[in-house]
Amino acid sequence: MLDALPAIARAALAGGATRLTLQLSTPAAAREPAGAPPTTLERLITEVERELGTRLADLDRPGKQRAVRLLEERGAFALRKAAPTVAEALGVTRFTVYNYLNRQP
Repeated sequence: MLDALPAIARAALAGGATRLTLQLSTPAAAREPAGAPPTTLERLITEVERELGTRLADLDRPGKQRAVRLLEERGAFALRKAAPTVAEALGVTRFTVYNYLNRQP
């Protein structure tokens, strides 16, 4: 995949782009060793997804706000690195997660 980057950059610049941004991320499952049990936070996210009937990223804004409230009620945000992990699952920024946490229901 990395071998394709120069060609992608050349094509973008030839097409008129003036700036390129590269963002790489690794799915949470790929970060854990094979066969590793899910973390408590991952279990909480899975429970909320099951309860809401879909992946967190597929929810509309009110659904995402509800998911954050459910996770907060279950103590998810007392866990280390919860906000960025939840933000990744929701497909939003960490700032948005904090906004959802500070909203009154």
